[in-house]
Amino acid sequence: MQVKLIDENRYADEMRETVLPALATCRSEGWMAPADDDGLPPLQRAGKLHYVCYDAAKFDRLGEDGAAATFRGAVVISHGFTEFAAKYAEMVWYFLLAGYSVCVFEHRGHGYSARDVDNPSLVWIDDWRRYVADLAKFAETVGKDYADGRPLNLYCHSMGGGIGASVLETHPTLFDKAVLSCPMIAPVTGMPNWLASVLAGAMCRLGLGRHMVFGQSEFTPELDMADYEGASEARVRWFQQQRIDDPHQRTFAATFAWVRQALRLSRAVQRPEA
Repeated sequence: MQVKLIDENRYADEMRETVLPALATCRSEGWMAPADDDGLPPLQRAGKLHYVCYDAAKFDRLGEDGAAATFRGAVVISHGFTEFAAKYAEMVWYFLLAGYSVCVFEHRGHGYSARDVDNPSLVWIDDWRRYVADLAKFAETVGKDYADGRPLNLYCHSMGGGIGASVLETHPTLFDKAVLSCPMIAPVTGMPNWLASVLAGAMCRLGLGRHMVFGQSEFTPELDMADYEGASEARVRWFQQQRIDDPHQRTFAATFAWVRQALRLSRAVQRPEA
């Protein structure tokens, strides 16, 4: 089947007038306790992980133009670094039109999920395996419930793609199919990754693991399209407005601990035995 893309020239209007009202009719949200993995260190802060799901059966009752009206299973979305569930409304719309229920999981430190630092701009994680264990638990429980015996698929982007790749390696029967969009398998750090790993490790040992990485900044409402060369301006401005409107969606910069763990994830995913 073919899915018609939202008209970029009317992007904000179509999102407000058509997409978001339709999604609201089949949307539900919930919170999941973090995965209980014996190999992980104890959590430093309590809290649950947030997710948003969309039911294909409820969506089909709307009779939207172009909808497949054939249930094909479910898609779990694993978002990228500093992203959030609401950013994926457009992708959710396309998956629903194609006949899939959709489950969007907000990784720890993002969106409405539990955080380990007070600054809403920063992302910190103590162990990359926590991301993997949490996503696997979410797919095994919520994702499979929405798939209802049909195929369970994974759509993941950037950081979520690195996490997704590890889940595919460690839980090879969990998903039926997967799409990895620009997966963070070899992070771009601006220097050789072995050197970035040494520097991030040194900063963490100095007690600066929760500090912002050099060259990054906290969220600001100002937008410079020069930072988004080649991107859809209508979409970039839409996402920026979501951040402005909701403090939970203002994650924007990495901490040294996050960089250290991202590079450890990279090495683990690329092991030949994996």
